[in-house]
Amino acid sequence: MDGNLFAGIGSMGLEGISGLNLYGDAKDSEAAQEKVQTPEDIEREMLFEKSYECPCCFSTFKNHSLRTGKAKLASVDLDLHQKFDNIEPLKYDVVSCPHCGFSAVTRFFTPMTPTQRKTTLQMLRQGYIPQDEPEGIYDYEYAVSRYKLALACDVAKNAKASEKAYTCLRAGWMCRTYKEELQHAAKPEPAKVVQVKLLENEFLKNAYEGFIVALGKEAFPMCGMDEGTVNYLIAALAFEQGHYEMSSKMISTILSSSGANPRMKERARDLKEEVLSAMKNCPNP
Repeated sequence: MDGNLFAGIGSMGLEGISGLNLYGDAKDSEAAQEKVQTPEDIEREMLFEKSYECPCCFSTFKNHSLRTGKAKLASVDLDLHQKFDNIEPLKYDVVSCPHCGFSAVTRFFTPMTPTQRKTTLQMLRQGYIPQDEPEGIYDYEYAVSRYKLALACDVAKNAKASEKAYTCLRAGWMCRTYKEELQHAAKPEPAKVVQVKLLENEFLKNAYEGFIVALGKEAFPMCGMDEGTVNYLIAALAFEQGHYEMSSKMISTILSSSGANPRMKERARDLKEEVLSAMKNCPNP
């Protein structure tokens, strides 16, 4: 006879408890049965399916979206990129219609003019293949492709310079996180790191150039940001691109502004130190 008191209880549909320890600690038993969560499990728990109506083809669909308040802020980069524990929310910041292909960052997934719809559909009908929403979490390659499609739609609908710059900015930030995860992976891929770094730089270069254009043509707020924030963002992006004189100019604008947010002024002072240090070490600033 089997010495296990619970042997055979599976006939009642309770196979999972056949190994119970009669006098063991209840907490130990719970811990043994508790599933160890993978990073993918943690990320999946932060998501839900949100419903949308496409402003281009008017179809309804669902995309993965981040639950409000689930992501915990870990740090903020010099150029205002927010980093979170266990997830990169920017992977889910592009809404993409699986029917016609129209895509945009969440902020700009909004009603379109008839002309914008016409030109966007003309572009998409050149060969867009309808896509199914992935069941699991988005991987970075898939998320990058969504940003590229969003940027193509920005161009097709003749979006404002700030809108195109904002799409590039968020794509560049996401690529940075992708690059950093590749660098810390168990099996490093040096060639892939270089490839993603180049893509990050290209997106951020275009973000910088787009905001410079927008600064001379558009009113504030711009992409939900006030003047001080946009000026600081340009200063930080200019610094990252090696344009130290432009960075210094924008920093001076912030520090001399009576309406600039005190926290943004403090960031500008910190950035100023970085710029001065870089200029000292650069023979041709």
